[in-house]
Amino acid sequence: MTRAMKTSHITPRNPIFCALDTQDRDQATSWAARLTDSIGGIKLGLEFFNANGPKGVADVARACALPLFLDLKLHDIPNTVAGATKAIVNHLTPYMINVHAAGGGAMMTAAAKAAADTAAARGIIRPLVIGVTILTSLNDQDVAEIGMSGTASDQVRRLAALAQKSGLDGVVCSPHEAAMLRQDLGPDFKLITPGVRPHWASANDQKRVMTPGEAIAQGADYVVIGRPITHAEDQAAAAKRIVTELAA
Repeated sequence: MTRAMKTSHITPRNPIFCALDTQDRDQATSWAARLTDSIGGIKLGLEFFNANGPKGVADVARACALPLFLDLKLHDIPNTVAGATKAIVNHLTPYMINVHAAGGGAMMTAAAKAAADTAAARGIIRPLVIGVTILTSLNDQDVAEIGMSGTASDQVRRLAALAQKSGLDGVVCSPHEAAMLRQDLGPDFKLITPGVRPHWASANDQKRVMTPGEAIAQGADYVVIGRPITHAEDQAAAAKRIVTELAA
C-alpha cells in the first residue's frame, strides 16, 4: 500500500474539525447542521459512538455533508484492528479514521491495508488513516509515570516516524510538536492537532495547548476544536470568529 492512492472525499474548505463531544444524537445533529457553513469538518468520538453506534454517526454526517473524522483510536492486535477498520469502512464513509500508533507497526500497516482494501471493494475513496501519538492531556510527568523514556515530544517523534514507515497518512499530535514533525516527515504527511484553544477560551483538560493560528503556523493541516465552539451561545459565530482570526 502506498500513500499515493486517492484519499479525498469532500476536501475540507477550512482547517477546523469541530469535536461534537456528546452522547445526545439530536444535540450532535443540531450542532452539525448549524456549523455546516462555518467549519471544515466534524469529529465524532468514543462518547458519541458508544451511545449511538454507526447509525448515529451516519445520521449526524448527513445533517451537514461535511468531512467526518471518526475518532475511535483503535488499539488492539493487528487482526482485530484490521477487522474493526473493515467494519468502519463497510458501514460508513469517513474522511479520516485513527489508530493508536503505540499499537506498533504491524497493527498500523494492517489498519491501512484494511481501509484501502475495503474502500476498493466498495468502490469508494479510502479514508485517511491517522496515528495517535501522545494524547494532548499528557505532559512529560505523565509520560514518565507510564514508563516511557524521554519527554512527551521524544515519544511523539518516535511514534510519528513509525506511523509514516507503516503507511499511515499522518498523525494526531500536539501543536507543540507540529513544526518538528513537519520538518522530519515532509510536506505531505498530515498533522492533526487537538489541544487547540482560541486565546479567549479555557484550556479545560488539555495540557499542551496553542491557539488555532499558532498551530497552523507550526505546520498543522487541521485543528480539532470542541468546547470553544459547541459550548458557545452561538456556535456558528464562534467558529466564524476563529476562521477570521486564522485569516488575520
